[in-house]
Amino acid sequence: MLARRRFTRFLSAAVVAAPSIAHAREDYPARSIRLIVPWPPGGGVDAFGRVIQAALGEQLGHSVVIDNIGGGSGRIGTHTASRAAADGYTLLLANDTFAATEALPVAGMPALRPAFEPLTIAVSAPQGVFTHPRSGFRSIEEYAAAARARPGRLNVGVPGIGSSQHLTSELLLRAAGNLRVTHVPYRGGGPLLQDLLSGNIDAAVVTFAAGAQQAKAGQLVPLAVTSATRSPPYPTVPTAAETVAPGFVQATWMGFFAPKGTPDKIRRRVHAATVAVLKDAGVTARLRDLGFEPVGLGDQTFARLFDDTVRTFADIAAERQIASGE
Repeated sequence: MLARRRFTRFLSAAVVAAPSIAHAREDYPARSIRLIVPWPPGGGVDAFGRVIQAALGEQLGHSVVIDNIGGGSGRIGTHTASRAAADGYTLLLANDTFAATEALPVAGMPALRPAFEPLTIAVSAPQGVFTHPRSGFRSIEEYAAAARARPGRLNVGVPGIGSSQHLTSELLLRAAGNLRVTHVPYRGGGPLLQDLLSGNIDAAVVTFAAGAQQAKAGQLVPLAVTSATRSPPYPTVPTAAETVAPGFVQATWMGFFAPKGTPDKIRRRVHAATVAVLKDAGVTARLRDLGFEPVGLGDQTFARLFDDTVRTFADIAAERQIASGE
């Protein structure tokens, strides 16, 4: 509950004013910037990155090149970013699955959070519960009823065992009456949604933005969002809190990290550019159409949120006896 209350306070704050970039190093950047997205194309993190990619490059004065490195519930791409030079030319765009993997460590693999400097909480977004039109579920209540009647027999896709979507699903199932399903892991939201569209699984829990366009086209059925309120572009999709899990809220976040040791002036420059992009009316409209809410808060707030998220996920993992899928 502490993490939820703090996250609610974070998101109720206005987007911070962009700090002046006039005093940042004038020679940065002198070439393109590699932005590692630790997921395959087609998921929520990738969708956010594609929306802001060009505008961020314009703010910084050089192109931003997205490098999708999926696998290991985001660990492989995150590990790659951790080994990059701390010069501002490699950045990491991650979501709260980064906190989830820190909550479920893999034997023999060191924690990755100490290798990074948090820069900006860029956006928040609900997770979404989706199904396909042939599943027979037309509401989150029907989904919950099926899980209650057939414990462990519904196949629900998630972008990796121990991902934030997996742990959010477990939090939701607990809040809805300690229900049980079988979670099926994928390398990311893109491959997962392709399998859901084919009807190979019963449902999926992914960042709502990842499935929003397919839902709008009628290819997927959105059952619920995990945010405190309904998503304005999709007002007919109920929240879990108003249906099967009173009081339940578990939003996801996405943000930028730099390798540890990146100079302060460069970190401030990237943060300022990111906030400027998030204030752009055209970018904001595109993000909100996908179900993202711009945030733009800085490093200290981000560090506290990260730690709170780790505690929330560690608690549910221990209670539901979840170990890393690696």
